[in-house]
Amino acid sequence: MKWIMSDHVHYDRVAACWVIERFIDPAAEFSFAPSATPLDQLPQDATPLGFRTGELGMHDEHGSCFSKVVRKYDLDDPVFDLMGEVIAKGVDFVLHDFRPGADDRYGQMGVGLATLADGMMQLAPDDRARLDQSYVMWDSLYGLFKAERQRVKPPATA
Repeated sequence: MKWIMSDHVHYDRVAACWVIERFIDPAAEFSFAPSATPLDQLPQDATPLGFRTGELGMHDEHGSCFSKVVRKYDLDDPVFDLMGEVIAKGVDFVLHDFRPGADDRYGQMGVGLATLADGMMQLAPDDRARLDQSYVMWDSLYGLFKAERQRVKPPATA
């Protein structure tokens, strides 16, 4: 399937591409266009992703781009809910000066991952390279949450 993503991908939109390639469409073909491009001027044979308007748009009051993709494609894995919380807190850090408390594990993860995403923007020469270099970050977060959910806790003793 073809996808058209708003260019200069960062954090949430990278996570959206990651979930598409890992769980929806392993043969996904991503191309990139300026974020101000009207949807009716995008290639009609590609699904728009991460533009200001549209069903799978940028983060807004309806959630992150990542969460919108998870909902639309009915990905029923509780790990995606946890990842969505981390992503939302990272978006709040970038856009709204959010600072997590000492006991806010997901907020701290969101800040750290958003900071790493900022660094990826400096290191990767283009959007496709940024996706490829950043996927390890999302693979790792998914693996961590999956392992935590599968870990068997010993029964409580009296």
